[in-house]
Amino acid sequence: MTEPAYELAQVNLGRLKAPLDSPQLKDFVDSLDPVNADADGADGFVWRLQSESGDATDVPVFGDSWLIINMSVWRDKDALTAYMYQGRHREMLARRRNWFERVQEAMVALWWVPAGHRPSVAEAESRVLHVRTHGPTPYAFTLRTSFPPQGATPLLGEVPEGLGCAP
Repeated sequence: MTEPAYELAQVNLGRLKAPLDSPQLKDFVDSLDPVNADADGADGFVWRLQSESGDATDVPVFGDSWLIINMSVWRDKDALTAYMYQGRHREMLARRRNWFERVQEAMVALWWVPAGHRPSVAEAESRVLHVRTHGPTPYAFTLRTSFPPQGATPLLGEVPEGLGCAP
């Protein structure tokens, strides 16, 4: 079997309802290590953003201390969705309103990256801003409106004319 030319990057942001060390977020924080371990062992998992703490809760995003970032790379959309909607992660999704504010703007983006590429936070921010401004396109999309890796748009700074990208 040949190696895929592209892998699927995903980012999702959450606006915390309370500080991470608060009693309100204790269940969320206590679940991070087991849920991340599940992801690390999931079929199709490639990589996830993490700091020295082992997760990404202290990685700054958009200069907003109330936002936390989850970013990972997967073999494909099927692998990502299989992980998202089973086991502990599914339980966490069902409880997300306990820990995160409901926001109107897009907080999720997916995009195809060349196999082996590990996206930066700046790249993720650009993709989220793109979805907010333009809706789903091959440059940045959502699970509901996705695009195949054929025709994947280049990395940050190389946006084809006409697609536009928020700075």
